[in-house]
Amino acid sequence: SKEKHSSEEYNLACILTLPCYQRKGYGKLMIAFSYELSKREKKLGTPERPISDLGLVSYRSYWVYALLEILQKHRGNISIAELSDMTKFRTDDIVKTLQAFNMIRYFGGQHSIYVSPKTLETYYTKAKPNWVIDSSKLHWTPHRERVR
Repeated sequence: SKEKHSSEEYNLACILTLPCYQRKGYGKLMIAFSYELSKREKKLGTPERPISDLGLVSYRSYWVYALLEILQKHRGNISIAELSDMTKFRTDDIVKTLQAFNMIRYFGGQHSIYVSPKTLETYYTKAKPNWVIDSSKLHWTPHRERVR
């Protein structure tokens, strides 16, 4: 489910996948869809908190794949802020994800992304989603508040 207005930047409130459909990629598909909507809204998004352990595993799997997809294309310098702008992930979600996968270092008061080519290939292949959203097929207009 998705709230029309979220002061906490939640782009997805709840994912329910029936047991017979679990572990088939539908949860990640819904996560990807929620971020496509966030891109259309031009807003950062994050899952509703607190997030369950299983929810965090799904989100981290989606986040790491999406980040590695960009890092693979932009070898060299890219900032956390640029990644956030491209993905609409909150910067704290990006930092925590990169930390969880040992892909970030803190040096000189700044976070620095470091991903070896081998690590990039390993995680990128492992995290590849079963389903992909074709954003060109998405016809949706964000909800606009009425001005009184």
